[in-house]
Amino acid sequence: MQTDFVAGSTSSFDAFLDDFFRAEVSSNTINLHFSLSHPENYGITETPITLGSLSEEALAASHASLENTLAALAKYDRDALPPSGQLTYDVLQDYLKTELSASDLTLYDEPLRPTTGIQSQLPVLYEEYRFRQPADVEDYLALLALTGDYFDQIIRFEQQKAQAGLFMSDYACNTLISQCNAFTADPDQHYLIQTFDHKIDAMSELTENQKTLYKEKNAALVREHVLPAYTHLAAALTELLGSGKNDMGLCYFADGKDYYRYLVCHNTGSASDLPALQDRILEKRQSDLQQAAALLSENPQLKASQTTVRLPAADPIATLNGLQEAMRANFPAPPETTFTVSSIDECMEDYMAPAFYITSPIDDYAQNSIFINASTDTSSLRYFTTLAHEGFPGHLYQTVMSYEAGLHPVRFLLNYPGYVEGWATYVEMISYHYAGLDDDLASLLSLNQSALLSLYASTDLGIHYDGWSFSDTTAFWKDFGITDQTALREIYELIVEEPAHYLKYYVGYMEFVDLKEKAQETYGSAYSDIAFHKALLSIGPAPFSIIETYLDNYYLPDAAPQ
Repeated sequence: MQTDFVAGSTSSFDAFLDDFFRAEVSSNTINLHFSLSHPENYGITETPITLGSLSEEALAASHASLENTLAALAKYDRDALPPSGQLTYDVLQDYLKTELSASDLTLYDEPLRPTTGIQSQLPVLYEEYRFRQPADVEDYLALLALTGDYFDQIIRFEQQKAQAGLFMSDYACNTLISQCNAFTADPDQHYLIQTFDHKIDAMSELTENQKTLYKEKNAALVREHVLPAYTHLAAALTELLGSGKNDMGLCYFADGKDYYRYLVCHNTGSASDLPALQDRILEKRQSDLQQAAALLSENPQLKASQTTVRLPAADPIATLNGLQEAMRANFPAPPETTFTVSSIDECMEDYMAPAFYITSPIDDYAQNSIFINASTDTSSLRYFTTLAHEGFPGHLYQTVMSYEAGLHPVRFLLNYPGYVEGWATYVEMISYHYAGLDDDLASLLSLNQSALLSLYASTDLGIHYDGWSFSDTTAFWKDFGITDQTALREIYELIVEEPAHYLKYYVGYMEFVDLKEKAQETYGSAYSDIAFHKALLSIGPAPFSIIETYLDNYYLPDAAPQ
């Protein structure tokens, strides 16, 4: 890390950002590979093959690096930087301070979660690891060989959590054990073998003999390193069953509320404290339900229509292409890009999200990947809005537009889930109006969906901040006519296992709605959706207080077609 800086020098500030970017993006091989197609263009040539580390030494070094970077950042005269530099300064400072706020709560972190944990994400990253050149194949195979050692680190971390009284509940542990068992159930026909073979077959620069050798080596590594890693993890978790001291919310741990405050701040990017956030969610839900009731009062036929909506069955590519056309009235046109849509492997369907987007490299965003659950009904409205969430004008669109905005690449390493998931949820609500429905029906359905998401958000805060029990949760949902005990048990346990997960979607969505309302008030007749959305995308992922501060700098009324 660079340590000698000239205060106020734009060139030295850029050099500082470049150094920070190189260090962060190179911290593990998967991070580097998915972030950059050509790391050599960024001065990155020799890096060790690694999946990262969860050792005490590595975690301590990471915290020290955050402190050193924050101290280095403070040496610059922010006001002497150009506006784009000030924006980067402010976002980086916020990110570093947020992460440092939880530096004493490391054992509260949880690398194993049913949906977002390492054990569920790593197979997808392995499957989607692109082979741009033969060297990538060698790196990939080296990573497979490291899987067992990496999982051993996770096991040691979980054992430390158990010793500290911070281990997960038995139901969470059993979910992970089942997930590991499903992943290892078919070693001979495993999808990490099949998908590798398909990628190797597509590499024209390899001879047939080289392809055969690579396929044999991959199959051996999957069977001898990857699958045993999951088997070992399942066995270790089985031994830890009964170690958990708390099967309810984070607030029942000694420092659980402090850790939850950090998680909410990290996941949402919102400046609201938790009681204020609860009030905002309640107010938004009441407003949505009142608007929905008014629509039903004006048009009673909508009540029956909202439960029988069907769309013509369409393949995902056709749906995404249609969304690209429909969104042009409200969003800037995207650059030329391509995308693939693949099915989540059957063994992971029960544990993965209904769909997800794999973020494209910063320097090569022409190719993008979306995964969906093959069991999804392609004629359902939910299928349509999910593709909008993941594709256009959702994650895929937001990613390539932020890349197009020319932000410093360090910005794309600073994780702001509230912006990313909030944007995707915000445009998902808009997409109801792209489905060819009656306008009032589209509005009613989006209001209902917003209200439903607000229930999850309130439950998240209720469980982890207020200490709701399962009975408290069922009483809350009963007020909205939802009484299925099996479904409510699943909701309760998932929220316990994935704290603040739903908040990044709903709170982020609320923040975008608030920004839009403020922009409409501020710009009046000069307001346009296209100009507003272009400003948001040009600012890029950031905490919402900073986005609001910079919105005037980026809002250009002439960005909209006249």
